[in-house]
Amino acid sequence: MAVLVETTLGDLVIDVFVKERPKCSLNFIKLCKMKYYNLCQFHTIEQNYIAQTGDPTGTGRGGESIFMTLYGEQARYFEREDLPKMKHTRMGVVSFVNNGDNMLGSQFFITLGENLDYLDDKHTIFGQVTEGLDTLEKLNEQLCDGDHKPYRDVRIAHTIVLDDPFEDPPRIKYPRRSPSPTFEMLVQIGDLKHADEAPPDNVLFVCKLNPVTTDEDLEIIFSRFGKIIKCEVIRDRRSQQSLQYAFIEFEDPKSCEQAFFKMDNVLIDDRRIHVDFSQSVAKLHQGYKGESAGPLEEVKLSKLGNFAHGAVALAASESARSRGQ
Repeated sequence: MAVLVETTLGDLVIDVFVKERPKCSLNFIKLCKMKYYNLCQFHTIEQNYIAQTGDPTGTGRGGESIFMTLYGEQARYFEREDLPKMKHTRMGVVSFVNNGDNMLGSQFFITLGENLDYLDDKHTIFGQVTEGLDTLEKLNEQLCDGDHKPYRDVRIAHTIVLDDPFEDPPRIKYPRRSPSPTFEMLVQIGDLKHADEAPPDNVLFVCKLNPVTTDEDLEIIFSRFGKIIKCEVIRDRRSQQSLQYAFIEFEDPKSCEQAFFKMDNVLIDDRRIHVDFSQSVAKLHQGYKGESAGPLEEVKLSKLGNFAHGAVALAASESARSRGQ
């Protein structure tokens, strides 16, 4: 079971240990699904040690478990799982933070070094970063003050649950799309140049595609909502195999919005697709494809939700699962 965590430095694919840590896995996956972690800062980064996040207040003293949503304030934290025993032996180990009473909430950290024995039997391991080691290296290189708070504002931008084995509790409501940050927040992290900059709203991001789905297939299906300027399934530049995500640029925002509300979770070529808006400006494919960017390539994904930076990792993870690896 995996979750794609998009950060302002790059993306991470986290394999979640559902069998070994069922309660922790449920907590993490449902919080991700609720977009609870969106915009959370990495408020503590210690070189070759850990990068800690998951607190919406950014202080290191906040956060709550999914069980508080279900059962109220008395369930803000839940008891840690400590069996089977696991060790912080590798870079990229993901653990929930022990609040001091062997209780866990939403805060977690990712190890930035190896053989961190001090963390064993204190904090609860529930996952491992399997894609995005370059992002971990960028985290490890951040300059911080004396309290280990990075000078650069580093945040979780978006989370995508690739596989959820748990039933959804009836009391939990999941947003149809990610909550939008304020323009001031976008300016602070450098996603927009100034607060008055209006992001484009006529480009749709489509993921979880069947590898056999083509540009032409998508254009035919989505053109019923309005005129399409460009439709592109992104492919590996060497093998030309589909990376299972695409961009669709409509002539007007209304068509894009209609497609968003009608096409999410629709079955195409035996795959239920996911769609989201693409609302931040950047040269998306220039570095990846090695060519100058056109109008569509000037679009990132949703505000602070840069699916594309992690799409290669996402596709690799899904391809590996489909091959039974």
